[in-house]
Amino acid sequence: MAIEQTWRWYGPNDRISLADIKQTGATGIVTALHHIPNGEVWTVEEIIARKNMIENAGLSWSVVESVPVHEDIKKQTGNWELYTKNYQESIKNLGKCGIETICYNFMPVLDWSRTELNSSFEDGSLALIYEQKVFAAFDLFILKRKGAENDYSEKILGQAKEYFDGLDDAGKEALTNTVIKGLPGAEESYTLEQFQAVLNEYAGIDNAKLKKHLEEFLRAIVPVAEDSGVRMAIHPDDPPWGLLGLPRVVSTLEDAKSIISTVDSISNGVTLCTGSWGAGHFNDLSIMAEELSHRINFAHLRNVKRDTDYNFNEDYLFEGDVDIYSVLKTIVQEEESRKEDGRKDISIPVRPDHGNQMLGDIGQDNNPGYSLYGRMKGLAEIRGLELGIRRSLKI
Repeated sequence: MAIEQTWRWYGPNDRISLADIKQTGATGIVTALHHIPNGEVWTVEEIIARKNMIENAGLSWSVVESVPVHEDIKKQTGNWELYTKNYQESIKNLGKCGIETICYNFMPVLDWSRTELNSSFEDGSLALIYEQKVFAAFDLFILKRKGAENDYSEKILGQAKEYFDGLDDAGKEALTNTVIKGLPGAEESYTLEQFQAVLNEYAGIDNAKLKKHLEEFLRAIVPVAEDSGVRMAIHPDDPPWGLLGLPRVVSTLEDAKSIISTVDSISNGVTLCTGSWGAGHFNDLSIMAEELSHRINFAHLRNVKRDTDYNFNEDYLFEGDVDIYSVLKTIVQEEESRKEDGRKDISIPVRPDHGNQMLGDIGQDNNPGYSLYGRMKGLAEIRGLELGIRRSLKI
C-alpha cells in the first residue's frame, strides 16, 4: 500500500490547475474553502460543490488545510463560544461529505514568518529564508514594538541596527510587506498601526494561557471529530519560537505530546511538518516522527538548513538538516503497523511542502513556497524514496 501523495491547491483562483496537478502524479488534493470568512460554518452545499470540482478532475479531496481557528477562540474573547460551535458544525459537515482529515493551526496572528520570499539559490532558483537579524530590524525599527529589545541577544541587536541602517525606503517597504504576508488575509493590506493593534490584543496572553485555551478547544472539538469520523491534525508553529511577543504552544516535541494527551483519541493528532518543526535547531525530526508516529494524521515533507542563531533557509528535500529518509521510513512503517493492527486510520497523507521557484515558475504569481516545478521535484523525490524504503524493508 503506497502512501497517499497529495498536493496543496488554493482553489479555483490558483494559477496551478487541477489538470496540472494530475500530471504531477499526486492523487489527493489538500485545499480549503478560502472564500468563507473565518468563524463561519462550512455548509454541506459548499463542501460538496468543491468536492465535485476536484472529483470531476479525476482527483480526491483528501485533506482540508485549513479550517481556520478564529482569533477570538485563541484569545477567548468576543464571540469565541459561537465560533467554537461553528467549528464543530464544520467538522460534522466535512465528516458527512467523507472528508476525513483536517489540518489546522493555533498560531496567534501570523500563520508563518519569513524575511525573504525570493532569495537567490545557488542553482539560480529562488527560495524562502528567515534571518533573525532582519526580522529583528523590522520589529525594532519599523514596527517599533514596545519592549522588543528584550527579545533579542546583544549580538542580534547590533546586527539588526546595522542591517536597518543599510535599508532605503524601498527596502523597508519590501521587508514590511514580506512579514505581513504571513497574516491570514494579507492580500487585504494592513497598515503598521493595524498590525500593532492586532498584536496588542494578545497582551496578557502568555504561553500558559494560550495552552489552556488550546486544551479547552480540543476538548470541545475532538469528541465531535471522533463522532464524525474525522481526524484533526494540528500544524506546528512556523517558525517554532516566539515572535513579536506572541505566545507559541506547538513548537517542540513536548508541546506535541501535551496536545495529543489532552484528549486521548486518534482524532486528536498532528501534522508532521518537517520544515516548520525542523527550522528549530532544538528539534530532531527523526525522534519526533518516532515518538509521535501513532498520532501522525498528515505530513508535510520539506527540508531546511538552520543554525543556532535562529536563521534558516528552505532547501531541497535531501539537502538540509532534517533526515528525510528516517522520517519517511517511520511513516511507511507506521502505516504498515496500523494496517496489521486493524486500525481505521491507516492512511497518513503526505504532500511535498514548499518548493523553490525554478524554470517557468520564476516571475509567475506564486503563493509563497507553492510553485509548480519545485514541488513536483519534491513529490518525485518522495515517491522514489518511498519505493526504495519499501524495497529495502520488503513491504
